[in-house]
Amino acid sequence: MALRVVAGDSRRSVGKPDEVATGSVRSFVVVARCGVRMLAHVRRLLALVSAIIFVDAMLFTALTPLLPGYADEFDLSKLGAGVLVGAFGAGALLGGVPGGLAASRFGPKRAVVGGLVLLAVASFAFAAADSLATLSAARFVQGFSSTTTWAGALAWLAVAAPRERRGAVIGTAFGAAVFGAVLGPLFGGLAELAGIRLSFAAVGALTLAFAGLSALARGGPPEALSGAGVRRAFRDLGFLGGLWLNALPAFLFGMLVVLVPLALDEHGWSALAIATAFFATGLVETVVNPLLGRATDRVGPVVPARIALAASVAVAAALAAASSPHAIVVLVVAAGLSFGGFYTPGMALASHRAEAAGVAQGLAFGLMNSAWALGELVGPTLGGALADAFGDAVPYLVGSGVCALTLLASVRLTRQGASVRAA
Repeated sequence: MALRVVAGDSRRSVGKPDEVATGSVRSFVVVARCGVRMLAHVRRLLALVSAIIFVDAMLFTALTPLLPGYADEFDLSKLGAGVLVGAFGAGALLGGVPGGLAASRFGPKRAVVGGLVLLAVASFAFAAADSLATLSAARFVQGFSSTTTWAGALAWLAVAAPRERRGAVIGTAFGAAVFGAVLGPLFGGLAELAGIRLSFAAVGALTLAFAGLSALARGGPPEALSGAGVRRAFRDLGFLGGLWLNALPAFLFGMLVVLVPLALDEHGWSALAIATAFFATGLVETVVNPLLGRATDRVGPVVPARIALAASVAVAAALAAASSPHAIVVLVVAAGLSFGGFYTPGMALASHRAEAAGVAQGLAFGLMNSAWALGELVGPTLGGALADAFGDAVPYLVGSGVCALTLLASVRLTRQGASVRAA
């Protein structure tokens, strides 16, 4: 006979052991089914987000092999070429915070759809550009729209994925972005052969198709915005460190994509040959980033970031000394591993610390985009200016020195007890 526990006017029964066991099994089955459905949703969302940021990143790097041709067509110095490359970063810097606010206020799905539509418009404008001004404007709009797309897409993933798998999910998505960045130079090289207008117009149409798919997907809810949370985040050394680990590699790669194509062009390399060199670099990054995500989930972001920093000190210094085109290409591949090793730990760190501070994930990724954009803007323009004034070795040495200072600062902060390991 079942026992009864009376509390006021309410009663509940404690069933027999076999009834309790049956109820427990049923509860377990329900929970398991919910978990399976959630994981299936995350996998589908991860596939969609990966495809979106793949195309976005491909458009970002497609300019790399085309840069020498534009430099000749518009009679650009290295500083002028850096300004053209940096126009994307300028747009991303301006759009980072508004994109993050839009992803938080209206929900990540709407931010992604809006960003993709704007990116398609920028692609069509790039296809039709016939002057330096219109080309730079198209790149600027690409950068502005990209930050909205990325903030929405990564916030969409971060909210949907289990917290303990966030690093792996972000690493996988970023691996897809790297693969897009890998194919970007190759796409740019092929576009020069097939026709730039036709190629970029086709990508614009593909971007619109992704906007339609995103509109049909199940969206995430809007997030609460908190000014107090933002203030707490900017007092958190871990969050600030995560932002810096997004800015620094953009700064380093920004210099690289200006100086390396122009250096290889001086040695007689074609646009397609330059694209192939960057393609090999990105393939390595594509494989490594999901592994970095899993490592970040297991040991935290500090250890992988420090290894990448130490390697970057050596690679940037070696680039300063390199003169042979083959040596430059080998070091570019090494830079893909070392410079690219900051992104996944940095994003995971900033995401976790933003969550702890009470900052919406959409806004957190918008702030990360702004940090990245600042590096992307300063890297090519400062790198081009220093190279014009002092030669290519000086900007690489500056990059090596900044990596060394960052590594020393991370060690000192940890020793003082200000650990930036994600909570």
